[in-house]
Amino acid sequence: MARPSKEQTFELDNLRVFVLEVMAAMDVWSEEQLTKLTEIDLGVLRSSATQRHGVTRWKIGVRKPTKPEEVEVIDLHPRLLTNEWMPYAAWVLHHEFVHALGYTAHDSTFRSLERMWPSQKSSTMGTKFTEMLRKEKAKWLWICEKCGKEYPRQKKGNGKYMCRSCKSVLRDVPNNASQ
Repeated sequence: MARPSKEQTFELDNLRVFVLEVMAAMDVWSEEQLTKLTEIDLGVLRSSATQRHGVTRWKIGVRKPTKPEEVEVIDLHPRLLTNEWMPYAAWVLHHEFVHALGYTAHDSTFRSLERMWPSQKSSTMGTKFTEMLRKEKAKWLWICEKCGKEYPRQKKGNGKYMCRSCKSVLRDVPNNASQ
């Protein structure tokens, strides 16, 4: 867990205002629920995170969290706070706000609330965001010469691995993007 810079705090505050405006138009959340979300601290994850894009952290000792007052902080990946990724950042914050409102399990009720976010495109940006983070951190790319698929990795494969798509042996190529 990292502390947000002044610029990140500014972006997080603006993002919160936007997401709460969108949520207010959904006719599902009460004004009281949305007001409680304004009181939750927002922070950033470590920039080295590659799998997690956002997280709701509950206060210590809370066994079965059900309300925003039990949230310690909601952290978002710092790379989301850019123009390119802001639509996805809004979707992630909405996702975390749904958790903060007591929907902690990723069950069908949670998913239906999550799908209420009006931009379908932003909800599908997660895979590209993860790929971008992993590719930047990878020291090696395992490349399929048959279909062109790339697999970012930390270690060489030494010809031991095959492409998931076409079953060809993958070739190791140093990833210059990680330097």
